[in-house]
Amino acid sequence: MSPTLPRLPRALGLAARPLPLPPLNLLLGRLTRRLSDAHPAMLRRLGDHAARRFLIDPVDLPWVLLLQPQDATMTAHSRARAPAHDARIAGTLSAFLAMMHGAEDGDALFFSRDLTVEGDTAAVLALRNAMDDAELDLTEELAALSGPFARPLRRVLAGAERVTGLHLHRIEGMP
Repeated sequence: MSPTLPRLPRALGLAARPLPLPPLNLLLGRLTRRLSDAHPAMLRRLGDHAARRFLIDPVDLPWVLLLQPQDATMTAHSRARAPAHDARIAGTLSAFLAMMHGAEDGDALFFSRDLTVEGDTAAVLALRNAMDDAELDLTEELAALSGPFARPLRRVLAGAERVTGLHLHRIEGMP
């Protein structure tokens, strides 16, 4: 693992284990629809790859995520019953978040094996490029969903970022 990427605290990974999937899937669905609505260029940038099913595998969490960009859906699944997919991207949560927020270069993460890809690599490259172009910010996307709780949520996520070292928002001027 890259020395610049923090490890997810073991307690956080263990705390995620008992999370029931239906509420998590509700949040993931709302977030994915929000991203699709707020960043329509991502879907256009994906082109034919938007119909692919991407299995996002944060190896330090107890479940995997299935992203279907064309349908604007993302769902969590038990690792034991991972759904059918066209491409799988695996790595630590910190690697995914660092790439998403531009704190780490996606190519460097792939070449260092902090992230691994299986299946349709062209689709994964298209997804990564679409995400890079959109300059996503998870904190701001979640804040947009939280209505009157946006300000306190930003404070909570900033504190979580300080405590865990995870990149939970886009940092301007990063590579």
